[in-house]
Order: sequence, then C-alpha cells, then structure tokens
Amino acid sequence: MKSDLEIAQEAKLKPVVEIAKKIGLDEDDIELYGKYKAKIKLEVLEKLKDRPNGKYIDVTATTPTPLGEGKTVINIGLTQALAKIGKNVISTLREPSMGPVFGIKGGAAGGGYAQVVPMEDINLHFTGDIHAVGVANNLLAAMIDNQIFHPRFKRKNLLNIDPDSITWRRVVDLNDSASTNVDLGTKARFETEGYPRDTGFDITVASEVMAILSLANDLKDLRQKLGKIIVAKNKEGKPVTAEDLKAAGAMCVVMKEAIKPNLVQTVDNVPCIMHAGPFANIAIGNNSIIADRIALKLADYVVTESGFAADCGAEKFLDIKCRASGLKPDCIVLNTTIRSLKMHGGGYEFPPGKTPPKEVMFGENVEAVRKGCLNLAKHIENMNKFGVPTVVCINRFTPDTDAEVEAVIEEAKKAGAEACVPVTVHADGGDGGIELAKAVVEACDKPNNFKFLYPDEATIREKIETLAKEIYGADGVEFSELAEEKMKLYTEWGLDKLPICMAKTHLSISHDPSKLGAPSGYMFPVRDIRPSAGAGFLYPLAGEMRTMPGMPSHPASENVDIDKTGKTLGLF
Repeated sequence: MKSDLEIAQEAKLKPVVEIAKKIGLDEDDIELYGKYKAKIKLEVLEKLKDRPNGKYIDVTATTPTPLGEGKTVINIGLTQALAKIGKNVISTLREPSMGPVFGIKGGAAGGGYAQVVPMEDINLHFTGDIHAVGVANNLLAAMIDNQIFHPRFKRKNLLNIDPDSITWRRVVDLNDSASTNVDLGTKARFETEGYPRDTGFDITVASEVMAILSLANDLKDLRQKLGKIIVAKNKEGKPVTAEDLKAAGAMCVVMKEAIKPNLVQTVDNVPCIMHAGPFANIAIGNNSIIADRIALKLADYVVTESGFAADCGAEKFLDIKCRASGLKPDCIVLNTTIRSLKMHGGGYEFPPGKTPPKEVMFGENVEAVRKGCLNLAKHIENMNKFGVPTVVCINRFTPDTDAEVEAVIEEAKKAGAEACVPVTVHADGGDGGIELAKAVVEACDKPNNFKFLYPDEATIREKIETLAKEIYGADGVEFSELAEEKMKLYTEWGLDKLPICMAKTHLSISHDPSKLGAPSGYMFPVRDIRPSAGAGFLYPLAGEMRTMPGMPSHPASENVDIDKTGKTLGLF
C-alpha cells in the first residue's frame, strides 16, 4: 500500500470554495488561505442560528499503545462512509501539533484513504492557529516578568505579585523535554542584579490559551476567558489575572484570526472543519465548540473526535465541553484495535520509545485479546454511565485474524455495546466503513438519556473522587498536602464549581502507565491541582504527569526531508 504522504499528494482536491458551497456557505462566508484551505467567518453562526442541529457523534477509543489506534482515521473514514450512504455529514477535528508529528505518534490528519488534505499543510503550520496560541501565551509570560522587573517601575512590583507563586509557563510546539524546567533570569538587563526564578516550558497544545480557544463560544467569550487566566498570587494570597496585567486585550488581538475555524476536505472531498488542538492527557483534548456549533447547523451528521482513550478525551468531551457548550451527543463510537487489546491482555510489552516487532504485535493470540477486552469492557461501562448509545468499531489491520475479531465482537456486545463493527477505512476509505455508518445512524435514533458524571455543586474533592472511582476504577484518592491546600484555596477563590480536567497518563485507565487492562483496587494519587480559570476548569496532576513530552530515540523528524522540486519526503 502507498504511504499516507503518497496518497495525500495524489488526491484530487476540489477548490475549497466548492467544498464550502457543498455545505451551504458562499464566498462571503469564508476567507481563503490559498486554493484548498479557508477560514469560516464567525458571522455564519448568526446567519444559521434558526436551523436545527444535526446528530452529534464523538469518536473515542480504548487505551492505546504508544502508536495510537487510529481514532482520526476512524473519524474520517466514518465521515466518508456516511457520505457514501447519502448522509449530509461534516467531520470536525483538532489541528495537529508538531510535537507528535516530529516525535513518535505521527500527525493528526488521519491516514491511508481516510485522511484530510492538504495533509502536509495541516500537519505543519496550517493556517497559523497554533503559532498564534503560542505567541499569546508567551506574551502573557513576558508581561508577567515585565510587571516584576521593568526598571521604569523602579523595580517596584505594582501588583504586588509573589514571584515564587507564578505558575504561568512559556510554550513551544515541539517535544522539547530539555526545556521542561529552566532557570529564568534578567541579569543582563540590570548588569549586576538579576531576578532569577524557576520556571519552564510546556508544549503549546497543553497551554490554557489553547483550551480557551477550544471552549470559547465566540470572540467576546474568548476575550473574557483570556482575562480570567490566573497566573500567580499577590503577597496577600489573592489571584493575579491576565486582566490585572492588562494583557488579555493584546492576547485576544493576536488570536482574532485563530478563533475562526478552518475548512478543508477529506481525500474523498467530504467537508472537514478543523480547529483548535489541545492534548487530551494534559489538556481538554477536543476541537473547538465554535467548529462544532457551525457544523451542526450545516450538516445532518457531525463526527467529532476526542483525544486518547475514553477515560481522557471522551470524559472531558462529555463533562467539560458539553457542559460549556450546551451541546448533547447522540452517539459515542469507541474505537479499538486487536494489537492494543492484545497488549492489555499480556500478549506483548511495549516499553516507552521502543516499538515491539511486528510478529509480536500481530501474531494471532486470541487468549490475550480476550483478556485485553477487560479494557474495552471498562470503557464501554464508562461511556454508558453518561446515558449515550455506544458503538464499538475495530480498526482492522491486515494481519488481524477472524478468530480475534470475533472474540472482540462477542466481548463488546456482552459488555453493553449497541453494536461492534470491524472497519477497513485506512485501506478502503469510506467503502470500508459502510456497516459502521449504518450502525451509527441506527444508534443516533435510539433514546438518549445524556447526563453529566457529577453536578456543578459538588466539591472539588467530590468531583475528583467521582472520576477516580467511576472512571479510573480506583478505591479512593490520595491527596498530597499541596493538593489539600489547593482545594481549600480554590474554594476560597470561588473556583470550586468548575469541572475537573484530569492530567494523567493516556497509557492506562489509571495514573500508572504500567497498569494495563482494567485496573482496580488501588488509590489514585493527586499530587497537585492547578487552576485554568479562563478555560473554566481545574486540572489535577495525577502521578508523574509531564506537561512537556520528549522525543523517542529515533524521532519521526529524522525521516523528513525535501527534494529539489520542493516536494516533502518522509512525512508518514
């Protein structure tokens, strides 16, 4: 089979103006970024406000291997399959971060014959949204230090900021673990006196600014949310915000184009609205509310995607994004693979940064697959707690045997899935997902009793304990002394009504990446809790969670090059 890049470069794209017309947008509704990319103007929301919403479908997954299990491939393949059975459908996706693109996992534009194009543009700089997020984030960081250090203030800190309490970090959109912790100083500005402090870098897609872009309902809401960002405490113990620093206005100006969703297409010329790109293990992990709201007015079916497994992105989609937007899902599609279930069943080990041999990952092992279905069953149970019909799909690889696939279908139905359908959309495009599309349409028409996992009124402790027990399978929560102090502080600040965005490993339902399957009988450790008051949630840190990923020993960037004609080589 051809590489993803070869397929993307051979795809026959239609001008984005034609794609826009297909979903009812005219040239005045979009802003062109070349021939095949466009931004959708926010005025479209007002134009479409009286239209009913289409069906809302979220694609999530079981706990993945470090390679990922193809959620984006399933999202795009399902979208193409729905189009093939005559449905008016739009895919909504997050924008790729160049961290994974140049790391181990790859991009976020799908793959094979289920991908979004122009793939190279999308996976690299696209329309500059992630760059805008990084600049806005780092502008705020610079203004914090400026407030403390600038000589025109005669070195007087006008907001009385406690430098040791500053939590706002700089960002870069790469896996650059060497910059995780740095000593920041301005000694050169004052020749003999410096103002050093410990800080560091996060990856841009983990920034609160990115989460705000994902959760903002419009430009006014974006401006208000940016102003609510808490960056530090003053010496009286009160929060210092971006509004206090007079930074939010400039940050919003930097992002005034980035808030507009991007319109592209699949290799089958099916519309895709791609916008925002937060990670799901250390951020909210979902595309923007604005993109989904526009798509739901333009299409009868909207297929979105939540990052990593259902305990990460899908839970945050349901408890945070749907809470913030007022939108209600009609169906959950839970993607799995034989190779991931085999790993969870003890069929092979996948050490960090080392890909196991293919014969180990893909050799038939029905027993390990059945044991691994404990992980699948737990995710089905978790999704059913939200009252939304769940359809399981198996992203089938060529070496997967019929016996292994049948075992998963049997276990999925036993665990409460509405249906379980193998798909081959990577190799066959939309044709490989027709049965899944039919199952999803059927599930969307079933009764829906959507509900949140916890109420706004629950305490911070109660919300975290609910997640730990109901979603992660823990017996309880061990709060560090620091976490206890933070819960008390945030309650005093009036942040206790916010939902929880857990920062934890994506390689296990628990906090510990070595705990495979469906862990239980353990205590879930919360070592710190940080505020994302602008985005509208609190995020606890569970276990040894890092907000800046690292590269493997042989990162994907080693394979990327360009030929003498300017053609990209080696990008997937």
